[in-house]
Amino acid sequence: MNNPLLLSSRNSDKVQEFREILKSCNITLHSMLDFPDLPETIEDADTIYGNAIKKAIEGAKQTGMLCLADDTGMFVNALSGAPGVYSARWAGEKCSYADNRRKVLMQMESIPDRKAKFETALALADHNGLISVVSGIVNGKITDFERGDNGFGYDSIFEVEGLHKTYAELDDATKNRISHRGLAIREMLPILRRILSIPELSNL
Repeated sequence: MNNPLLLSSRNSDKVQEFREILKSCNITLHSMLDFPDLPETIEDADTIYGNAIKKAIEGAKQTGMLCLADDTGMFVNALSGAPGVYSARWAGEKCSYADNRRKVLMQMESIPDRKAKFETALALADHNGLISVVSGIVNGKITDFERGDNGFGYDSIFEVEGLHKTYAELDDATKNRISHRGLAIREMLPILRRILSIPELSNL
């Protein structure tokens, strides 16, 4: 029997990415899309860690389920670490992925230092409170223009260090294996295995 786990997110792209990464773990991943009547968590913390913790704790309390929550930021050196915790709404509260990418590319125009990193904070909580927080970091740089058609968010303007490809130029399996979110999930897996009695799988 599959183990139920809640992902505190209504972002369908993110939910699908988590499902792909966890598909061999005997987990049935639910999301906040399955609970449309529940209020959204207000992500007003100063850090991605604070937002992830808040979402995990609220999701667990609202549903009684074991709850996983992430917050991810892209941190650009030349922009003093921006967009950072504001990555999802960098171009405004109702902005699109494309709006955010255009704003970053515009801000980075003619700037030689293109170094950036993606960081995911991943929190796990149950109805009693916080269980664990882990992270995953991938270094890279901002491209001069969009490259690739895969992925979402900032994927087409973030070139992964050492690969010379953007996330959007990678297939799903490769991206999930090396991405910041994939790294964070693998950091969390030993804890999930202990709680849910999941056997260790070598392909994760």
